Amino acid sequence: MSGSEPMSGNQSLCTRFTFVAFSSLAELQPVLFIVFLIIYLFTVGGNLIIICLIWVTPSLRTPMYFFLVNLSFLEMCYITSVVPQMLVHLLMETKTISVGGCAAQMYVFTILGLTECCLLAAMAYDRFVAICYPLHYVLLMSPHVCLKLAAASWTTGVVVESVQTTWIFTLPFCGTGKIQHFFCDIMPVVKLACVDTSRNEIVMFAVSVLFIMSPCLLILCSYVRIFVTILRIPSAAGRRKAFSTCSSHILVVSLFYGTALFTYLQPKTAHTPETDKATALMYTVVTPALNPVIYTLRNKEVKEAFQRVTQRSSLRQTS
Repeated sequence: MSGSEPMSGNQSLCTRFTFVAFSSLAELQPVLFIVFLIIYLFTVGGNLIIICLIWVTPSLRTPMYFFLVNLSFLEMCYITSVVPQMLVHLLMETKTISVGGCAAQMYVFTILGLTECCLLAAMAYDRFVAICYPLHYVLLMSPHVCLKLAAASWTTGVVVESVQTTWIFTLPFCGTGKIQHFFCDIMPVVKLACVDTSRNEIVMFAVSVLFIMSPCLLILCSYVRIFVTILRIPSAAGRRKAFSTCSSHILVVSLFYGTALFTYLQPKTAHTPETDKATALMYTVVTPALNPVIYTLRNKEVKEAFQRVTQRSSLRQTS
């Protein structure tokens, strides 16, 4: 049961929350545990491989792969902020979390989510400069500029989401404390507040529009210019080569923003527990798992680097 302490009136203030997302799937929980554990290990392992490949391959030490290292590290942290706790809860009958633990999870999750929005915009800008201004690429995307863009992405995520999450947890939570979800996402937690949250929801919607849509618009503008430039390339081979450098990023952006826009730009009345859980599984579990696949199967340079490393390791074993 959820913990509570006395509050004015007939309500009690929650000190613990209970997740009830999988309560109707009791018989399937061991199967879900195995499935999510495999996905989690695959995601962490895949992103670690990408980071190590870029680290040991001098030809991959370029701005594009610098941002990819940041994205891979972020994805590992992102999925780790949610899935390990979910795995533990799948093996337990009572799936509770303290209010402080819930706040900590939301801090980490939301900070990483907004940081990814900004990193994807920085990666789009990198592709924009590489294709539209190739002669100025080295100057415009110097190591110093790349560090500034990455630092700005992380700083924006930390500052904005720390303020928003702190504000959310100044609300009093009361009642049963049951969260219709499998982790402490924003809207399911706000629904537990026992005061009028309309002002909070308006501010949260404005923050979502500003800090999710702004990077999205930058990405769209970058790709409009990129596509116009690619269409002007006279040879078909040149167009294919230019587009291939963007295809992986386009897929990752589509997956991430497709679920993020659906989740955080909906009004409260449009949210249901079923749609919230389905979209949350997409952006917390499925999308991080697909990113290593996308960047290895669709990226020729990464595939070649992986083949060289595996060949070298096999040669050492045979010698």
